[in-house]
Parts: sequence; C-alpha cells; structure tokens
Amino acid sequence: MIFVVNYSFFYYKCFIHSKTLTRPFDQKNPFLAPIIVNRELYKGERSCMHIEIDIRNSKLRYEAGDHIAIYPQNDTKLVERIGELLNADLDTVFTLRNLDEDSSKKHPFPCPTTYRTALTYYLDITSTPRTHVLKEIAEYCSDEKEKEMLKTMTMPTEQGKALYSEWIIDDCRSIVHVLEDLPSCKPKIDHLIEFLQKLQPRYYSISSSPKFYPDSVHITAVVVEYETKTSRINKGVTTSWLKEHKQVIPDQPAPIVPIFIRKSQFRLPSKPQAPVIMIGPGTGLAPFRGFLQERHYMLEQQQKPLGDTILYFGCRKRAQDFLYEQELMDYMEKKVITKLYLAFSRDQDKKVYVTHLLKQNMEETWKVIGEQNGHIYICG
Repeated sequence: MIFVVNYSFFYYKCFIHSKTLTRPFDQKNPFLAPIIVNRELYKGERSCMHIEIDIRNSKLRYEAGDHIAIYPQNDTKLVERIGELLNADLDTVFTLRNLDEDSSKKHPFPCPTTYRTALTYYLDITSTPRTHVLKEIAEYCSDEKEKEMLKTMTMPTEQGKALYSEWIIDDCRSIVHVLEDLPSCKPKIDHLIEFLQKLQPRYYSISSSPKFYPDSVHITAVVVEYETKTSRINKGVTTSWLKEHKQVIPDQPAPIVPIFIRKSQFRLPSKPQAPVIMIGPGTGLAPFRGFLQERHYMLEQQQKPLGDTILYFGCRKRAQDFLYEQELMDYMEKKVITKLYLAFSRDQDKKVYVTHLLKQNMEETWKVIGEQNGHIYICG
C-alpha cells in the first residue's frame, strides 16, 4: 500500500517525462502535453487566450473541426476554503472501499490519496450542487431553519423547485457557497466527497489545421469570470487555471496539461468548389480559423479552385477584441476569404450584431444554399 502525504500535483509528477506513457491516448488515458504558446488576444479588460499545445511524440491526430479536451484542476483557494469550513485536515490520507454489490464500480479517483488531491483534481466543487447532495448535507445542519431550507429544495414540489431555482441556480451557488451561507452545515468531508460529481474535462474547438500545424493543437478561449447575484466572483475552472498557472516562461520547463482529442462531424465539404458561409461571433471563430487554414492550403499548396468562402464575425469593439484581425486581412488579400462581414456591436450608438448583417444579406445566403448547394456553418 502506498501512502502519499502533501499530494498536490502528484497527478502530473507521476507521469511527466516518464517513458511509461502508453498509447493510444484517450479520455481514460490522457496525454500530458506541453504548452508552447500562451498569449493574450484581447486588448481590453477582458481576456482571451491563444494557446498552442505540443502533440509531438503522442501520435495524436486531428482534423480541422475536431475538439480538444483538457483536464483542469480546481482553484487552490476554493479547495482550502472547503477545508476551513469543514475543519478538515486536507492532507489526511484516506482510501475508498466499495461496499456496493456491483463490485465492478470503480472509484472516481485513485486511492489511497488525500482530501486535497481529491478536491483539487477529481471532484467538481464549482458547479451548482444537485438536490441529492443538498439532501445528504442537510442532516448535518445544527440550525433547524437551515436544515429545513435544504430539505425544502430537495422536494419535488412547486415551492421546492422554485427555491432551488432561485437560491442555487439563479444565484450560481457552488457547494463552497452553500457551506459559507449555511454556517451550521458541517458535513463530514469524507461523506461530502462521496456525493460530489466527478470533475469533467472541458472541450474546446480546435482553432488550427494539421495541414499547417501537424505537431500542435491551437485553442482560442475566453477567460470566464463573472459576478453573481450574491456579489461573488465566479471563475471558469479551466480558463482561469490556464490563465494563471499555465503561462510559458522563457528558460523554464513547459507547463503540462492532460489532453485528448475528440473527433467531430464538423467538417468542410468534400468538394472544395462548394461555397461555404461561416458564422462565428466571438470565439465561435475558433473552428473557422482551422477551416480557413484548410482552404488556404488547398488554394496555395494543392492549386485547387475554391468556391466562395464567406465569413461573418462579430465582437464588441474592433480595437479591443477583433480576434486574429491580421490573419483575416491576409486571407482577404490572398482570396482565401471571398467576403468578410464584420459586426462591432459597441463601436456605434446603435448596436449591430451578426444577425443584422445576415438579414441584410439574406438573398446572398439563400443563393449560396439553394442555387449553389453551398454549406452554412454556425459556431458560437
């Protein structure tokens, strides 16, 4: 039996630079990939990252339109907060024993381990908790009003559903927030982790083409951060983690992320002569960046005639969040993009969105779809 204390980052240290990595890499066996580029795309207050992930030595293959999955880790501050609220030593080592009659049921994480590792790498502590979790922790409330409130939210009544919708969903409360706002609720930490959902990988549209980037996968991701009705700041698990902890530092080892590729049916038409309309507001542009690289390759490397390539892109302000502006302008000059329709919603008094441009160009759209057997794609 192996006992591990101060287990943080063990998940990665076990495998980084190890020759025991086995292929194929998939959801159950992710590839620990180095990040080679992580740069900011926006110029304003918001943040959008362009990330390039090295897939050499993995034998992972992808096509434009596929997705990349990233296994993130939870915010250390939130993990510590759970320990504080429950008066638990997060470095305590424990082992789960399966008492279920179905012995084939696997543990949600490797054991033995520590509470810190389970909460950091394997359990979802940021999503809104489901009613069965509230029902379980209600029994640990010493305050009867708090206990009754939790129990009411678990009942299939109109009152229960309304209270759950308002207090949990609308207020975006995570399990951390529930424990903070109900101070008499002190479930045992080992009981709590039995009912938390497993931390799931996050999927992102790949914003590159293997025609130009066979050894790397590109991601275009907005950093999620917003204020809730309870005046808390909620952050996206993966994007915030990548933003804060996965920066590329010169002369330092490349940061590592566990990944795998998920195949998609989101593909360009098999005939390059077929016209395409791509509608990608904001980071919806991501897969179309890969499509444009594909069309560029067909045009310049394979000398294939292309059908019209029409792109709609929208953002708030041209000077702040016009993603890949120079690339798109270059594609216009090279005739990879036939027409580029841009909507900058806040650059004028009256807001203009992509939908307004589509309405203006409805005749062109119907012509591409109806008369020319073209394809229309929407993402975002």
